[in-house]
Amino acid sequence: MSVFGLRTSNPAFHRYFWRKQKVYSKSKMSISGIILKSFTMLTLVLLAAAYTWDLFFTGVNIKWYTAIGMFVAIFCSLFISFKHSAAKYLLPIYAIAKGLFLGGISAYAHKRFPNLPFQAIAVTITTFFVMLVLYKTKIIRVTRQFRAIIISVATTIFLFYFIGFVLWFLDINIPFLWGTSWLAIGFNIVAAIVASFSLLLDFYYIDRQVGRYPKEREWLATWGLLITLIWLYVEVLRLMRKLAIRF
Repeated sequence: MSVFGLRTSNPAFHRYFWRKQKVYSKSKMSISGIILKSFTMLTLVLLAAAYTWDLFFTGVNIKWYTAIGMFVAIFCSLFISFKHSAAKYLLPIYAIAKGLFLGGISAYAHKRFPNLPFQAIAVTITTFFVMLVLYKTKIIRVTRQFRAIIISVATTIFLFYFIGFVLWFLDINIPFLWGTSWLAIGFNIVAAIVASFSLLLDFYYIDRQVGRYPKEREWLATWGLLITLIWLYVEVLRLMRKLAIRF
C-alpha cells in the first residue's frame, strides 16, 4: 500500500531514487560508507550552526543568515529530488545551509531558555539510537501497514506546515501550529513521534538497498537521514520551547 505513490515519508527513499541504473558498478552501497558520509555532513551542519551561533552572541543580526540558509536548503532538496545524481555535489551545500538555519533558531532559543538547544540535541541523539535498537531487535517491525500509517500522518503534518507558512507570510496566524496552547503542544508531540518513527522507515529502506545499488547512492541515503534527523531536532526544540513557556 502506498500514499500518493510514496512508500516512505522521506523523499530520499522514494522508489524513483532506487530504480536500476543502466551503468553498473562493482562498488556497492555499504553501511560504513553511509556512516562516514553522515558524520561528515553532520560535522558541516555543526560548524555552520556554530558560526551563526557565534555571530548572534557577538551582536550580529542573523535574520538573513537563518532565512537564506532555510531557502538554500529547500532549493537543494528540490533539486536533488529531481536530479538525484547531483546529491554528492549539493549535499555539502545543503548541510551548510541547514547549519546556518539551525544555528539561528537554536541561538534564539538559547537566549530565552539557556541550554535548551543542547537538551534538544541530546534528546535527538538518544531517540536515534533507541529507534536503531528497536529496528535491529525487531521490537517494532516495519510492516506495510506501519509504513502506510507513518506516511499518511507525515504527509498530513507537512501539508499543515506548508499551509501554515503560506498563511504566516500573509500575517494570518494558526494557533495550533505556532502557539503554546495544549492543542499546539499536542500537535508538536505527534509531529515529534512521527519524525522518530520515520527513522525506522529510513533504516528499513537503507537496509534493503545496501550491497545492491551503486556506492554513489550512499549520498542519497545520507541526505535522507539528514532530512529526518534535522526534522526530529526541530520538532524536539519547538516542543521543549513551548513547554518551557507554559511552565
